[in-house]
Amino acid sequence: MKGQLNHPHLLGIQHLPLEDILLIFQTTDNFLKIQQGPIRKVPTLRDLTVVNLFFESSTRTRFSFELAERRLSADILNFSADSSSVSKGETLLDTVNNLIAMKVDMIVLRHPDPGAAIYLSNHIQANIINAGDGTHEHPTQALLDSFTLMRLWGSLQDKKIAIVGDIRHSRVALSDIFAFTKLGAQVQVCGPKTLIPPFMESLGVSVSYSLDNTLAWCDAVIMLRIQSERQEMAYYPSLREYTLQYSLTRERLEKQHKIIPILHPGPINRGVEITSELADSPQALILEQVENGVAVRMAVLYLLAGVPGAQ
Repeated sequence: MKGQLNHPHLLGIQHLPLEDILLIFQTTDNFLKIQQGPIRKVPTLRDLTVVNLFFESSTRTRFSFELAERRLSADILNFSADSSSVSKGETLLDTVNNLIAMKVDMIVLRHPDPGAAIYLSNHIQANIINAGDGTHEHPTQALLDSFTLMRLWGSLQDKKIAIVGDIRHSRVALSDIFAFTKLGAQVQVCGPKTLIPPFMESLGVSVSYSLDNTLAWCDAVIMLRIQSERQEMAYYPSLREYTLQYSLTRERLEKQHKIIPILHPGPINRGVEITSELADSPQALILEQVENGVAVRMAVLYLLAGVPGAQ
């Protein structure tokens, strides 16, 4: 495998060149073959130390990154804000600078504040991978979503992809929009008016408030959960009302007379945005997303480690 990214960090999809996205996908293909083979661990990053710096709770993303790092033979430090000096008032930059002094080469950062990864990238020399910053971006999730659909279709050119749910509070939605449109897809967001920001159409996407109309339009659908932990007010009358209008059910899909692939970044609120029947159905690519996520993150780690001057 050869090649390197044009930038020493992965901070978001918005400013990531298309050639970098395609290189990540090409590299992911190679790591996916390794992951599916009998020997899943390679010595590629055995001289590097990676710290997983998570200031928010996470299961899938954190474990996916840790597994990717272990399969590349990197040394790993796992950081929890609750049990660190951050709880005593230490700043993010001081925390990271202390880790850098211990010869850490790469930072995987999840932080509740939008722009936290960008801020760090302007102050330290280690590679930074944004694993989600507030309601801003979640670039590796968008890469694995795009890669999953690329493996299904071969290309996203002119495909119609719907993103349904809490668009306002979702970093996944924003990164997916950037990734899908760069790859040539048409994107439509769908949800209650209160959960769709007014600037959506300026991103080159269409807006719908009817799930049935959106399903009739799309070739694939990404269902998002309601992010109640980021909501300071009620954006819909009740959870029951939201479920009646925007839950993906077998009855809704059967009206379309077509097979619509279903994606979900997790965690799933079964019975709210999607029924268990559909979440576990052959139409759902949710477990493929999880599997592809490890290979995508292996590719990102591998390619960033090769950027000159990053360490």
